[in-house]
Amino acid sequence: MLGDPELSAAADRVVAAVGARAARVVTPSRRGWLGADAIVLDEPGALRCVREGLPRRDGVLLVGSQAPSAQTWTAAVDVGAQHVCVLPSQDTELMRHLGDAVEAGSSERGGRVIGVTAGRGGGGASVLSAALALSAGEALLIDVDHCGGGLDLLLGGESLPGLRWPDVRVHGGRLSWTAVRDVLPRRDGVSMLSATRSFHEIDPGAVAAVADAGRRGGVTVICDIPRQLSPAAECALQHADLVVVVTTCDVRGVAATTATVTALASVNPALGLVVRGPSPGGLRAREVAAAAGVPLLAAMRPEPLLAQRLEQGGMRLRPRSPLNLAARRVLDALQRIDAGRAA
Repeated sequence: MLGDPELSAAADRVVAAVGARAARVVTPSRRGWLGADAIVLDEPGALRCVREGLPRRDGVLLVGSQAPSAQTWTAAVDVGAQHVCVLPSQDTELMRHLGDAVEAGSSERGGRVIGVTAGRGGGGASVLSAALALSAGEALLIDVDHCGGGLDLLLGGESLPGLRWPDVRVHGGRLSWTAVRDVLPRRDGVSMLSATRSFHEIDPGAVAAVADAGRRGGVTVICDIPRQLSPAAECALQHADLVVVVTTCDVRGVAATTATVTALASVNPALGLVVRGPSPGGLRAREVAAAAGVPLLAAMRPEPLLAQRLEQGGMRLRPRSPLNLAARRVLDALQRIDAGRAA
């Protein structure tokens, strides 16, 4: 985030020297701000980020072409910059700080965040969220729907000890994944941060902090996101590496999903579709995806006796069950996206 062309050129040389790739922005999205290995900005960029309310993070570097003034130091403190460098005279210092930030970021963010939401009411997003968590192995399942009754019920974890959303207080700073995992209910390798059976507003800052802890801890983070986009839901969408939209294979599903993806794409365009059968009118899953304008990740047959199993101890996935196969296809798609980004 550098406005001066000469300053930007000097920073580009440093970025190239440490083997990183720069993405130029005026003001980053919350997802871009949290997802970058490092942030290089000038004083005006720092002031914009402060006005946008972007959270503090590591790896923020403020640069300028002249010795920093008192106003520059104030901007650096307000945005949470760890270092201030003058370019080009301190390009060696910037190279060291930037290299450290890139190395730390690459080693920390081993996990990925998947957001799951419904294209229409009753689409089955919560069920797929639970299936993804079970299929991913080590996973963190975050319930972002404060009126959903609690995702712990889907996994039969309502009696397990641990914190739910009404018990969680986050007061800034980074959370340790180990500390988060140790205080949450856990079943079959899935740590759950669930809503409860009573209304409680979910803090978007807490969603960001918990999701970031899971990502840095190297686990797969799955956020069950309601169709009504609350501030917490928007925060989860911004953090997601992939947003999975679940819909039914019928005309109403197509119509509702088309409207839904338009709203979602304005927050996060990394969308994919899971189409759930049966198809009462003969529609094909690929036709649904084409109409909605979203890539098809999986077409899923009905899961036999799902409602009965959920009522009797929670979700258990058989290896060849439709839910497990659909979840595996979504996780495979996420790996392909990661491979494409690396290439």
